[in-house]
Amino acid sequence: MKDFLAYVAEDMLSKYGADLSRTVVVFPNKRASLFLNEQLARLANRPLWSPAYVTISELFRQQSELQVADSIKLVCDLHKSFCSVTGSTETLDRFYGWGQLLISDFDDIDKNMADADRVFANLRDLHELDDISYLTDEQRDMLRHFFSNFTDGHDSQLKERFLQLWSRFADVYHDFNRRLHSQQLAYEGALYRSVVEQTEVSRPKQAPTADRYLFVGFNLVQKVEQQLFSQLQQQGKAFFYWDFDTYYMEHHEAGRYISSYLKYFPNELDNHAASIYDNFRNIRQLTCISAPTEHIQARYVSSWLRQKPDGAASRRLDDGRRTAIVMCDESLLPTVVHCLPDEVQKVNITTGYPLSQTSIASFIQQYFELHLGGHTPRLRRIIQRHPYAKYVELGNEKLTEPAALTSRLLTLLRLIGRQSKQSNDPLFQESVFRAFTLVNRIDGLLASGDLHVTPQTLQRLVAQIVGQTNIPFHGEPAEGVQVMGVLETRNLDFDHVLLLSCNEGNMPRGVNDSSFIPHSIRHAYELTTIDNKVAIYAYYFHRLLQRAADVTIVYNNATDEGRQGEVSRFVQQLLVESGHPVAMRQLQAGSDVTPWTVSPIEKTPHVMELLHSLAAPTATPLSPTAVNSYLRCQLAYYYRYIANLQQPDDPEDETTFDQRLFGNVFHEAADLLYRQLGRHVDRSMLDHLLSNSTAIERAVDQAFHDQMPQSAPAGGLHLIGREVIIRYLRQLITVDRRLAPFTILGLECDVYRQLTVSTLPSPLRIGGRIDRLDLTSDGQIRVVDYKTGSSRLQSLPDVDSIFDPAQLRNHSDYYLQTFLYADCVSRVSHGNPSAFSSVSLPARLPVAPALLFIQRAGADGYDPVLSFGRTPISDVAEYAERFSELLTQVVTELFDATKPFSPTSDLTVCRRCPYRLLCQGA
Repeated sequence: MKDFLAYVAEDMLSKYGADLSRTVVVFPNKRASLFLNEQLARLANRPLWSPAYVTISELFRQQSELQVADSIKLVCDLHKSFCSVTGSTETLDRFYGWGQLLISDFDDIDKNMADADRVFANLRDLHELDDISYLTDEQRDMLRHFFSNFTDGHDSQLKERFLQLWSRFADVYHDFNRRLHSQQLAYEGALYRSVVEQTEVSRPKQAPTADRYLFVGFNLVQKVEQQLFSQLQQQGKAFFYWDFDTYYMEHHEAGRYISSYLKYFPNELDNHAASIYDNFRNIRQLTCISAPTEHIQARYVSSWLRQKPDGAASRRLDDGRRTAIVMCDESLLPTVVHCLPDEVQKVNITTGYPLSQTSIASFIQQYFELHLGGHTPRLRRIIQRHPYAKYVELGNEKLTEPAALTSRLLTLLRLIGRQSKQSNDPLFQESVFRAFTLVNRIDGLLASGDLHVTPQTLQRLVAQIVGQTNIPFHGEPAEGVQVMGVLETRNLDFDHVLLLSCNEGNMPRGVNDSSFIPHSIRHAYELTTIDNKVAIYAYYFHRLLQRAADVTIVYNNATDEGRQGEVSRFVQQLLVESGHPVAMRQLQAGSDVTPWTVSPIEKTPHVMELLHSLAAPTATPLSPTAVNSYLRCQLAYYYRYIANLQQPDDPEDETTFDQRLFGNVFHEAADLLYRQLGRHVDRSMLDHLLSNSTAIERAVDQAFHDQMPQSAPAGGLHLIGREVIIRYLRQLITVDRRLAPFTILGLECDVYRQLTVSTLPSPLRIGGRIDRLDLTSDGQIRVVDYKTGSSRLQSLPDVDSIFDPAQLRNHSDYYLQTFLYADCVSRVSHGNPSAFSSVSLPARLPVAPALLFIQRAGADGYDPVLSFGRTPISDVAEYAERFSELLTQVVTELFDATKPFSPTSDLTVCRRCPYRLLCQGA
């Protein structure tokens, strides 16, 4: 099949001849230039003057004296503008994530040439809409629909804060642009806009001097780009080559944009030439394959490359660059590279390797932990075990100033970099270079005063930036099998295409409406929306297939770990609409695969030393969570508490509202409310709370503020979460109203007891923090733990079952935690000197463990007190002897040097374990 770029090259030579020295070819991205140049050289068959090749971004930048600042500098300056305009004291690391989001919004406004003042206007007074004559009735309706959420007469403090912040975004926008312009800097959208509007600040350093500009292979063209197209077109200098197929040009989202542009920016090629624009119907072999894991998909690469397509004389790998492996999920890259067969002599990789997955990233993390953690012996031992520690001298000084931290880190990276030059490991060399470049940039910002952060903020900032950085591969793009991401396929055609991880959520990839600008307002002001993003990816998908004769699409059909196991919507469209026969296949793991086994970890003298440090009198008390971890899987306990491998956690994102934050806000709001009630609570006090919603809302807003300091909630998820928490608090108060009167003995109070273990020189402390202690009117102390989740707790038969690992999946870990706290309280109440409570307790009263599941608390007769079978545990003292005996057995085993840390045999535990990859790699 003839490539699109071959048709472009033919047309260029026929119209402009061999002297293309005053021709500029503009691509959406850089990659296609080499391929077009090769086509020109091949077709000309004689010496020629090559055209200049630029991306659309480079073309704009050539026309302005402004420079596009790097992303770190942009966020730093935006943070200054934001704090200056709003008076916020938000730290840079907490601001960084949604600062990037705000820059993206500003960029979108400028590239679509919208009026920022109008987009960010405070439109709570809907009569203002009547004065905006340029808006259509449909646009007014969209805005009214959004702002109706804020004009219902019940505006809360949270909504007020959001609207106050919204009303200042325009000021932030202008201040940010002024700040950048004063430094001759801009973000990309602002630079683009200044060029087409010919503003004073842009001061073009050169007018377009070429005879012609050929725009090749564009799809979505932003309004500011359309403006540049039109300006050059009016000068007779702009010409356009559109890449499409008639299959999707009518009534199909893939052709939405090109079909609308053709009448304004006519095609240099014949739109009706079937050889160019009617190829989708020629796909000869189309296969869709489901696979149970990502790993099996990657392993399939080898056999796919070795296969001959139907009717072909050669294997796919023999066709070199005519063969493409395209990853919808680019995290597959390391596995795919390792799965390439030995026969593949040349390969070109166009996507990047995550810097966060390299050893240098872990070294940087441990470096910060060493200095900010106080340079303790334990932290020194951890970093000294790092493979790169042998190349450097860490020293004994404790650094606490940001500039000193980055300066010393740069010195260490230089030393490691010298060692990398002596190795033949390109990934080692490139990862150190990338890390050094990033840290050097941050060091420069600190030195110039652009960046003001605490050491802790610096650590989190570096971690965020490293997590967003990829290491590019170097290679010859015109040779070998092509391994690439979806975006790199633009303008390029292949005979054989293997599309991996073509799942909904990967194709289209990560389309969401993450923005401070609500969807309805984005739509009203014609900014980029989800629909735009889906249409863009629909074009990428269909364009990739349209000239390929041999297409294989693979997707993951697993439904575990949050995956839906659903093939991309574009593939489903293909099956229904294309008319092509599609062969459906499945990949399965071979039956002869040897299951992985994990060896226990022995308790060496070093391990025992670490264990004993956890049991020291000054150490934090052993928690029931740690005991549950040990019961669930001893090896996981070792990784978490002995090896100190922190469980992976997503960076805090102020635009999301996760379950952890939900629980924290609820607990804090409940604590605030009940502290206001005082010690003795009667029904009238609770009735007053239920009738006065302001007190509840104020407590929730305060809890939000405490959990997210100086952060204004962004997006509907926060508003929804707030309303749910208010409803849950009302539910809690309603339940307590049935209990009233009662006495609150303590809120968020600490309790622990001592446990004698034969292998330890002194008693061990075990315990934790209780949500609430109360005393009912019939003389029972309750240890109450709030649960906001939807889990259903299964009753256990007896005390022994609390320590049965098989019962943990039934939430017996809740039993252990609450039962242990109740046991500690009971011992204090009975005057046992080995027990401790941070509150004073009545003497010799029965103590009951209670788990209050808020979602189910409204049921008639609901009682949060735990039970064994059908018998409520009205007093833990009845079971204390057996509970203590079993608890001592478990803890004694934990500290027994002769018993190694063994893995669990329960695969359901493994599937949820954050350390499962360590075991699978063992």
